[in-house]
Amino acid sequence: MKRDPRLGVLRRTGRRLTVAATATALIAVSACSPDSAAEGDSALEDSAAMTNYTADMTFKASEPLKFSILWTDWPENPVKPSWQIFDEIKKRTNVSLELTHVPFSDATQKRSLLISSGDAPEIIPLVYTGEEQQFAATDSVLPMSDYVKYMPNFQKYVKEWDLQQMVDNLRQANGKYYMLPGLQEVSVPTFTLIIRKDVFEQVGAGVPQTWDELRDALVKIKAKYPDSKPLGDGFEGASMLNYAAHAFGTVAGWGFGNGTQFDEKSGKFIYAATSPGYKAMVEYFHGLAADGLLDIESFTKSNDGSGTVTDKFAQGKIFAASGSNGTVNEFSTALDAAGQKGKYEVVEIAPPGGPAGQIVEPRNFWNGFMLTSKAKNNPHLLSMLQFLDWLYYSPEARDMLRWGVEGQTYTKSGDKYTLNPEYSLKSFNINPNGKTDIAQDLGYSNNVLSDSTESRALKESYNPPAYVDYINSVLTTRKPRAPFPPAPLNADELEQASLLATPLKDTVDTNTLKFIIGERPMSQWDDFVNELKGKNLQGYLDLINGAYERFKKSND
Repeated sequence: MKRDPRLGVLRRTGRRLTVAATATALIAVSACSPDSAAEGDSALEDSAAMTNYTADMTFKASEPLKFSILWTDWPENPVKPSWQIFDEIKKRTNVSLELTHVPFSDATQKRSLLISSGDAPEIIPLVYTGEEQQFAATDSVLPMSDYVKYMPNFQKYVKEWDLQQMVDNLRQANGKYYMLPGLQEVSVPTFTLIIRKDVFEQVGAGVPQTWDELRDALVKIKAKYPDSKPLGDGFEGASMLNYAAHAFGTVAGWGFGNGTQFDEKSGKFIYAATSPGYKAMVEYFHGLAADGLLDIESFTKSNDGSGTVTDKFAQGKIFAASGSNGTVNEFSTALDAAGQKGKYEVVEIAPPGGPAGQIVEPRNFWNGFMLTSKAKNNPHLLSMLQFLDWLYYSPEARDMLRWGVEGQTYTKSGDKYTLNPEYSLKSFNINPNGKTDIAQDLGYSNNVLSDSTESRALKESYNPPAYVDYINSVLTTRKPRAPFPPAPLNADELEQASLLATPLKDTVDTNTLKFIIGERPMSQWDDFVNELKGKNLQGYLDLINGAYERFKKSND
């Protein structure tokens, strides 16, 4: 199974994700004080900056400015010269954005090459927590913790949404953090289980609250529909194992991260794949596959081409599968095309609980941005910081990036947003008959900027009522797992850890799949653990635990 590339996930789901759900790898954290009085450069001087800039104020430079930004081109929504969004940003802020384009297909690799060569633009968006570490280690990006004192909107919503501890968890070994994340007022898993609720109710199962209840329901569905293999993934197993793992007390799939988890009993980090919880999770899915309840192909094949999970869902061969809120629309559209319109109910349910409890992933951020080191030499760095603070974190900009221009493309009353009838947002099935699509034709609701920071009201504004129900169900019936304690690695340790982590993870990915689909018997589990030990697993754990102990001692 492949590690979650995030951008690839966006493409396979057919639309952008809405909530942060991805795991971090080798993240370094700290418990330092807030950065409103952070260390760093003395006060920045900038003739174009606002002298009285505060939270919830529109930033506007006193002279025209141009900032460079890395822009990922989505194949289904390429940038058009006519896009209104860039004109609107310039109109409000006096800032023009100069785009450096990278193709969606290899955006992460191109980003790394540009940054390492010094050819990257100043602003690097679409950065997820953990991805900044390699660049921080080489001083290729700026320590944003030195500059957040100039960003009042960021500080305001970190405080109002109780996110300071999560921000502190971004710190590297030197106590600084190098990216600013997208802030989420509420955080629920992006990927979870999508079910044919009507079929579950038809067989007398109802909505499963635990993985054991799901297994009982699948048995009943299999009896009713013997040609089916009722449970599928569609993301080579990585999605389902990610959200299932927390309920088994471990991490897996997209959430495997650096492969370690903190063991409260021993007070040390252990390797997740050697834990009892990981073995129990693998045994559970192995049992489903052995009994014909799990579609094995969906664990070995991505959800594109023919014979996909979507196809099987429409054909009544799969009745529960992994997905996001966009997948609900995907499955529903396929069912309609198969002549099932009005005969089904597809819903997104809270990730089932398990032996560890009704536990879901820790509360998460979403994509944010970094600044390359060249930005420090920009005489208008302060303006850039104020501009990005407005663009990413102010309510005014968030509404504009999502919906366009109030009074023109949409109206707003309280927390209710209404797209005017002549406009559409087809990716969310809003006003599909509107002549002008605000995403494709105007550039709003784009994948690069429009879903980074969101209030709960904004998140709910473009999603259907069923997704609001999903948010409520998670917040009221599930508990986020506590984050693991900090174990920040220094630059030398990062390099060593990377060399050790890769062969270990490759072994885990390969054998997890083999155990689940029956290519390797569970009786060989101890042999598998010994294979990991033979790849210097202990040396890897010594690195992680050494960093943990060092950090703990320095902060006692």
